[in-house]
Amino acid sequence: MSSESYSMGKKQLLDSLKATESGLTIQEAERRLIEYGPNELIEKKKISPLQIFLGQFKDIFVIMLIIAMSISILIAITRDPEEFVDAATIGAIVFLNAIVGFVQEYRSEKAMDAMKQLTAPKARVLRNGTEMLIPSREVVPGDIVLLEAGDRIPADARLLEVVDLKTDEAILTGESTAVDKKDVVLDSKTPVADRKNSVFMATHLTYGRGKAVITSTGMKTEFGKVAEMVQA
Repeated sequence: MSSESYSMGKKQLLDSLKATESGLTIQEAERRLIEYGPNELIEKKKISPLQIFLGQFKDIFVIMLIIAMSISILIAITRDPEEFVDAATIGAIVFLNAIVGFVQEYRSEKAMDAMKQLTAPKARVLRNGTEMLIPSREVVPGDIVLLEAGDRIPADARLLEVVDLKTDEAILTGESTAVDKKDVVLDSKTPVADRKNSVFMATHLTYGRGKAVITSTGMKTEFGKVAEMVQA
């Protein structure tokens, strides 16, 4: 995969990906699918809401608070009933901490489900020089994808041909207006939001058409990096 595809010329990029503008062969695409894995967001092992809640009590700080609460309860029972106040205060802190942690983790679980729904189900690619419609999970680095208005981008790609192409990248960059795309070579330090020669997984075309070569798939895409942060 090319991490700085936006700063390369077409020939250099295609050579680095061992690809051509006529697309990969079916056999090579199958080999790369095994090498790179499916083009999909990988979710950490799902756990139940109860497991998420109980997991909040594994933190060393929380364990120390529980021990302190237990000691206060013991003292309150054996010597000083006023210690129940301290025990109740500590208990409230532990409970509130668990609730906040639970809500954050539960939202992360739901966020991943929502992100998966935003990925493209299908992609039009060139294989053996012929246009084919395939499941997006089978897209691999080096694939040539054909794009037109209304399409959702299956993976990160560098544009090879552009005809009045505009994309909506709000989901990735927060940019509220459509972004004009161009077939240009950019500086290697160009940030994601300014990469006019690239398109990204889960964003979609609002106007025009184009052809692009896939540079990153799955969790290696910019959208995949966001998904990884959501689960951190």
